[in-house]
Amino acid sequence: MKERFTLIDGLLYAFLAALSLLVIVPFGHLLAVSLSPAEYSLGGNFFLIPKDFTLEAYKYLLTSSDRFLIAIKNTVYLTVLGTIVNLAVSITLAYGLSKKFLPGRSLMLLLIFFTMIFSAGLIPTYLLVQSLGLLDTYWAIILPGATNAFTVFVMKTFFQGLPESLDEAARIDGAGEVRILLAVVIPLSMPIIATFSLFFMVGHWNQFFQAILYMSDSDKWPIQVLLRQMILSANASIGAEVSSEAMEFQIGNNVKMAAVILALVPIVLVYPFLQKYFASGALLGSVKE
Repeated sequence: MKERFTLIDGLLYAFLAALSLLVIVPFGHLLAVSLSPAEYSLGGNFFLIPKDFTLEAYKYLLTSSDRFLIAIKNTVYLTVLGTIVNLAVSITLAYGLSKKFLPGRSLMLLLIFFTMIFSAGLIPTYLLVQSLGLLDTYWAIILPGATNAFTVFVMKTFFQGLPESLDEAARIDGAGEVRILLAVVIPLSMPIIATFSLFFMVGHWNQFFQAILYMSDSDKWPIQVLLRQMILSANASIGAEVSSEAMEFQIGNNVKMAAVILALVPIVLVYPFLQKYFASGALLGSVKE
């Protein structure tokens, strides 16, 4: 039977359309400013349609500024390395905790749950990173957040939902725990692994606060820290103290917006490849029958 299009359906579509515009329009404005000449990018001369088109801002960033390309390279390195570490730690920990015969399993689950309620705090964490000699390295950002309780619990629940007969069949064939994990569990867990890969990648790509806290070497800054310095340089006229690195970027709004667009594009391009896993992966591990 053909379903009727009701007033409630129309209101829901209108609400979702308005919500989409709230997300899309600001990006359209950023793109318009980045494609306009510097003289038109100031003073609110337009909103979505620039008065003239030019790629000078993108050309400047990609050919005249080594610091921008270095920051992009640093961000890619941090994102790839950090995501690999996150997945390795989360999968192995969750797989081990999914086995009921693991000694001390209840205590470990209790300790992991404890971290969901209480955290070490900023200063103790900084002192720990400093005492380990990790300052000014990417490990200072990656290791303290190698996994989290939410990820471990969701993955553990998903692994427990896999048929035990697969595990038993692999053991009869002589497979050990490592081989079962690599050859059986991980291939069957691609939706949830892809989903958390996206979470980890976005988190590392947008890494900002910890990079400022732990990294003083500007040659190792990720792109988000460089964007912050560019914004600070714009506020220098109202009294903000700006470092010498930031002063290099006292440039037009079109270049700043072009930098934001270029920083967004790589992580946005990754999303379509993981989208098919996203909805199912986000729910599978959180439901226990």
